Amino acid sequence: MFFLLTLFSNREIYAQNEIKLPQKGWKKLNTARYPGKQDDITFINENEGWYVNGYGSIYNTKNGGETWEKQLEKKGTFFRTIAFVDSSVGFAGTVGTDYFPNVTDSIPLYGTRDGGKTWKPVDYKGPYVKGLCAIDIVKEQYINHGKIDYKVYIYAVGRVGSPANMMVSHDGGATWTSRSMQADCKMLFDIKMLDKNTGFACAATSEDITQSHALVLKTTDGGQTWRKVYESDRPFETTWKVSFPTSKVGYVTIQSYNPDPNVKQQRVAKTTDGGETWNEINLVEDAGAREFGIGFIDENHGFVGTMNTGYETKDGGKTWTKFNLGMACNKIRIYKDANGKVYGYAIGVDVLKGEF
Repeated sequence: MFFLLTLFSNREIYAQNEIKLPQKGWKKLNTARYPGKQDDITFINENEGWYVNGYGSIYNTKNGGETWEKQLEKKGTFFRTIAFVDSSVGFAGTVGTDYFPNVTDSIPLYGTRDGGKTWKPVDYKGPYVKGLCAIDIVKEQYINHGKIDYKVYIYAVGRVGSPANMMVSHDGGATWTSRSMQADCKMLFDIKMLDKNTGFACAATSEDITQSHALVLKTTDGGQTWRKVYESDRPFETTWKVSFPTSKVGYVTIQSYNPDPNVKQQRVAKTTDGGETWNEINLVEDAGAREFGIGFIDENHGFVGTMNTGYETKDGGKTWTKFNLGMACNKIRIYKDANGKVYGYAIGVDVLKGEF
């Protein structure tokens, strides 16, 4: 209950703070007002993308975020995550019921085959999935009748507040299976697959936040089995989001819900050996700087979103500078086009675009 009330009560705080963002690197986009933390955004190229929020809304842009069209508003649905395979095929996950007030939709995953014009519940085989918090897509090249083609693998995990489950598709979303991860963890927040077999999940050891430790799990068999590679030694903690700018270097945000105002140190977990070992690095000493999203351009240059602002590092986390990403920047996605141009999108209370 403490965890739920802490997250939800911040909506009023977000609504009362209108922040002007710096022009360098990131710019705020013109989007519909939402008085809380919006959770996910995804792009298939520099122009076309989608974002979701807790109003059950899905927005689409075809001009790099300059204008947005609302494709769906489904009352009682809290969309938590979204990902697209291409301009037609996409999936949106919901947080599920019994967590946030006024959420009645118990369907964990919706899919579209027409670029978001219509959405339908996704069928799956396996145990019931209460809710999802993250989706990741892996495209693997193969030779198809003398031409280069792609096999598409999709991985989804959730949820905040428990229980922990995973959904997987090995055929681009045509069919799905689910499995419980309750034996490995009690909450799941994010997933990053480096390839179809190797990946990482952001998790927590307990659904009781007073007993929970931050937890990172690793799989080398496509999510069939997981092992612990990092666990914090403090209560009131979870992980949240993950960024792997290279196959060896990765970063995970650590959230602290400790009610003691004297517990001020915020931390990020970092690996330099492909996720086998992790070290904690200090972000900032500020009890109010609860961490959310994280995104790295390369192994040294990256950003972290927190409750009130953001932080930037250019030396792999040795030092951090306050950098305004708006409030509660929850997801930061960094992309590179065919010509090597790096750009990104971020979402929290506001939606931002970055060019680097």
